[in-house]
Amino acid sequence: MEERSSSPQLLPVGAFDLIVFGAAGDLALRKLVPSLFHRWRDGQIPATSRIVGASRTALDDDSYRALTLESFKKFHPGEAIDEKEWRAFSEQLFYVELDVLDGGSNWKALGDKLGDMAGKQRIFYLALPPGLYGDVCRNINAAGLKTPGARIVLEKPIGHDLQSARAVNDAVGSVFAEDEIFRIDHYLGKETVQNLIVLRFMNSLFEPVWNANAIDHVEITVAETIGAGGRAGYYDNAGAMRDMVQNHLLQLLCLVAMEPPFDLESDTVRDEKLKVLRALRPITAQSVREASVRGQYGPGASDGAAVEGYAEELGKPTATETFAA
Repeated sequence: MEERSSSPQLLPVGAFDLIVFGAAGDLALRKLVPSLFHRWRDGQIPATSRIVGASRTALDDDSYRALTLESFKKFHPGEAIDEKEWRAFSEQLFYVELDVLDGGSNWKALGDKLGDMAGKQRIFYLALPPGLYGDVCRNINAAGLKTPGARIVLEKPIGHDLQSARAVNDAVGSVFAEDEIFRIDHYLGKETVQNLIVLRFMNSLFEPVWNANAIDHVEITVAETIGAGGRAGYYDNAGAMRDMVQNHLLQLLCLVAMEPPFDLESDTVRDEKLKVLRALRPITAQSVREASVRGQYGPGASDGAAVEGYAEELGKPTATETFAA
């Protein structure tokens, strides 16, 4: 998701207002804002578009812009950044201090900020825990912020289990129509992941031999070098299985194993992915010990530097897994 496109401009995009809830959190600062900068640099964010961050952290426009630049340098040390370009991009960044659970005056402040930007496509991006999705949608509606054709983007995981996932979908669906809801797995935005379909079906070397007759087995490994860090609070409620396996890794599995889609329309690709998921052998309560492995990282070293174990980062004993296979 962070890679810069080789094209100076991709698809034309109309002016929009993007409201990012959780704008001072790890996901927004590590992934979303840098990715938006790349899209701006590639000409995909018109000059009249606005990106409005909303979070409980006490910041204003200028301090939020400074925070995003500091975070970009911290999380992407290998990428050179033209600060003149960044300043031009950050002129389209704004910030509102907002407690999403408080339906009072802070929502009015967001409405006042957006009131100066009427007439554009409005997109709400929820970089928040899924337990807040329903409340946020209800407050968006109560504050009169949902404009005709507005979109909402939900980050994974959506719920903690089947029951809570259905509850989240019902709560969001009470405010937004299904064609206005976009459930996103940001892992799929990585350039290598996006190129898997091209590698499989449009490469004359791989396409003829990418089948069960030529491939003995497939092993998908996602090995990260960073710890939970600022995500420890969220991560301890999720764990590696919910955070990585049931979304990111299953999506990769689908791309690796699915049959060639009739075309590359999103619905067609989705249908082929569903066929893969339906063909998987479920892991039952009786087979889980034999079919899976869970673990947790302890103190060690990363890039030559000493690092804390997960429990030390969290500050308390925990049985949450940071490794799953």
